[in-house]
Amino acid sequence: MIAIFRKEVNLFLTSLIGYIAIGIFLLANGLICWVFPDSNIPDGGYATLEPLFQFAPWVFLLLIPAITMRSFAEENENGTMELLATKPVTDNQIIGGKFLAALFLVGFSILPTIVYYFAISALASPPGNVDTGGIIGSYIGLFLLGAGFVSVGMFASSLTRNQIVSFIASLFACFLLFQAFDSVAMLPVFVGKADGILQLLSMGTHYRSISLGLLDTRDVLYFLSVVAFFFLLTKTVLASRKW
Repeated sequence: MIAIFRKEVNLFLTSLIGYIAIGIFLLANGLICWVFPDSNIPDGGYATLEPLFQFAPWVFLLLIPAITMRSFAEENENGTMELLATKPVTDNQIIGGKFLAALFLVGFSILPTIVYYFAISALASPPGNVDTGGIIGSYIGLFLLGAGFVSVGMFASSLTRNQIVSFIASLFACFLLFQAFDSVAMLPVFVGKADGILQLLSMGTHYRSISLGLLDTRDVLYFLSVVAFFFLLTKTVLASRKW
């Protein structure tokens, strides 16, 4: 699994699309947090990273499908998936190695934004007057959301040989899980328990709950369940090719 992890990370970091995807993520969040008049932190008057955690998931919708689209689609297109299957590794190790590599790259993309914390801490009055605990919780929520998106993206990649199809399918599925359930729950036809159930299925609901700085085990278990569910689906797709 470690060999697969290293291979995937090296392939991504040696490709131009990898640096473009990470660069766009950092540029978009930088503009939102420090430049755009409606969302920039200095004009907001508060030492908070709320704009980052509010808009980063939407940037993730483009970044993470770009990271995961080649996970299995490229292997299927080049015929190397069959070769990989003959190696002394299990499906769990293959999926696990690719998943951890993609998640590492997500964390690698988030890491530079920690500079924002030190910036707002220096700008605060008095300096250092920031909600550090809440920001740490929000970063944990963002990372868990990224893990959920990665698991969805890998499943989408396992279904096709075309990386563009994988990207679009992953983008649509991640959007559905992040926002669509919340939007449907707001319709007048859904009231009472139906409304609550739809919101419980939404990644957006659980992410926003963690972003408030409240690390509820129910929210953490939700994201872990999403990862496990799509891990199992991906494993089922890989196993079906041996039938």
